[in-house]
Amino acid sequence: QLQLVESGGDLVQPGGSLRLSCANSGFTLDYYAIGWFRQAPGKEREGVSCISSSGGTTNYADSVKGRFTISRDNTKNTVYLQMNSLKPEDTAVYYCAAAAWCTRTIPRDDFGSWGPGTQVTVSS
Repeated sequence: QLQLVESGGDLVQPGGSLRLSCANSGFTLDYYAIGWFRQAPGKEREGVSCISSSGGTTNYADSVKGRFTISRDNTKNTVYLQMNSLKPEDTAVYYCAAAAWCTRTIPRDDFGSWGPGTQVTVSS
């Protein structure tokens, strides 16, 4: 059974960088696509990025393209989200979750086994 846990959230100034990690303490992540989502106060949870089980396919929301990079290290059972050029509007709780596929629209309903989330705050 998957037990995903996010880490790496922090308070950072605009223009700064953070790297989030999504690790699984149970079953291997090798067979799963992994997605990153975020939820800001008063807003719906939205898809940010996803990566296929092999790492060969990645997708990004338009709002983060060119700034965020998703990657995975299956030897460490971990998926990463490198976030650069952070903006105040990136402030949210970030979650990772698993799915069979990584598709262009990163549909929330396709994903399960949600982690508890990690807070990212971008503020001066």
